[in-house]
Amino acid sequence: MGWALFRLIIGGALVYEGWPKIIAPLAQAGFVESIGLAPGWFFSPLLAVMQFGGGLMIALGLLTRPVALANAVMLLITLWFHMSHPYGDAFLTPEGMAFLKDNLQYLTAEGQARLLGDGGLAFLHQVQAKAEFNSLFWAAGAALIVAFGGGRISVDRQLGREF
Repeated sequence: MGWALFRLIIGGALVYEGWPKIIAPLAQAGFVESIGLAPGWFFSPLLAVMQFGGGLMIALGLLTRPVALANAVMLLITLWFHMSHPYGDAFLTPEGMAFLKDNLQYLTAEGQARLLGDGGLAFLHQVQAKAEFNSLFWAAGAALIVAFGGGRISVDRQLGREF
């Protein structure tokens, strides 16, 4: 039962993150091309289907290992991206920081101290670390599913085949 719950969590997260890509399947075209996956008109919808459809299949335990492998590779690419393209100055621009300083009503007193005190560096570090951690965590979850398959409570098991 625990393994089925783990598959539901990993698959459910992929479905949740993949849904916006299903709604706008070409929205990631420029991004995927920028990291070398061209043509974007092909890889952007593929990413959407892999995340959303793959998440459903992982949750159900259908073709579990190959689908989880494809998603683990995609999540490792996401990890590589976050590590090689830190948020840096593009996330908190000088104009944005000036806006926040002029409009303190958008920040709590604690937010003002944390964000404005060092120009947002601590905040950027926290956001960057969270992006890297999440990518690593979800990639590891998918890799575990590749290693152990769908388990006892899965469509694969009902079909009598562990893929």
